[in-house]
Amino acid sequence: MVRRVVTGVDPSGKPVIVSDGEPPVTRQYTHTPGFARSLVWNTTAPATPSADPTESLKSYVPAPGETIALTVTFPPASVYADPSWDPAAAGAEQLDATPGLAELFEIDNPGMHTTPTVDYGVVLSGEVVLDLDGGETTVLRPGDLVVQNGTRHAWRNNGTEPATLFFVLIGAGGAA
Repeated sequence: MVRRVVTGVDPSGKPVIVSDGEPPVTRQYTHTPGFARSLVWNTTAPATPSADPTESLKSYVPAPGETIALTVTFPPASVYADPSWDPAAAGAEQLDATPGLAELFEIDNPGMHTTPTVDYGVVLSGEVVLDLDGGETTVLRPGDLVVQNGTRHAWRNNGTEPATLFFVLIGAGGAA
């Protein structure tokens, strides 16, 4: 479970904790065991303090100047190799759960995608491989940071344990 603490201001102007718990838009995927995503927050341009906007998010690809903060847990590659894993059902679940983003994933090259965003990523747990177009890869471990600059890429978990990353996607209006 991801814990999200959100602050705000009460009617008297005093800073308060508005919510503390699992983000309301959290999903444990059915068709890809171990895959999970929590929408932590999102902003519109210009960013302003607001009530929880996560439940009304229409697209997981922010427009220029907008942001999306989320966690993603990647299951080990063995989940995808299991004969019981159904790629069609998993794809439909992704389309339902992450509109705008899921459509950017390439059918002929699983996991590869390009988004018109600059993304800041932090590995919270586990180990994940950043696989770039052209074959360049790098292994990221807990505490490692990545700035993903609108390039074609995929995330691969070649280990035996789930890997959880925190991302902030910033709408950039086009690939680098």
